[in-house]
Amino acid sequence: MRRTGGRIAGLLLFVLAAFIASASVLTLLGHLEPRPSPIGIALLVLAAMIMPWLAAQKRRLSITTASAALRADSAESAVCGYLALIALVGLVVSAVWKVSWADPVAALALLPLIVREGWEARKGKPCCH
Repeated sequence: MRRTGGRIAGLLLFVLAAFIASASVLTLLGHLEPRPSPIGIALLVLAAMIMPWLAAQKRRLSITTASAALRADSAESAVCGYLALIALVGLVVSAVWKVSWADPVAALALLPLIVREGWEARKGKPCCH
């Protein structure tokens, strides 16, 4: 059962990577236009602060319990925090310097990390190295 949870979490990371890639490319091509909102910005700030902490707690627990699923879930939490931070930086860069491509390019730069974590989760590694 542990390996199944890790495989599912790994698959979800691959789905996330595909979504980020397609949304970023569509934004770069001008087919999507990000629109910031106060609620969205507040959620990004909260996610950027809370998710890395949550990921660290899950990683520690995954080591204690040797749970591949929990390790994969910790990777998803970490990626969520990174994406929130990148989105915030993208909003600031876009607002201050009018650079609309900064956010999608930064999100694309995260893809190797997301895919690597997805691959590790699919292999069912129980703890972080």
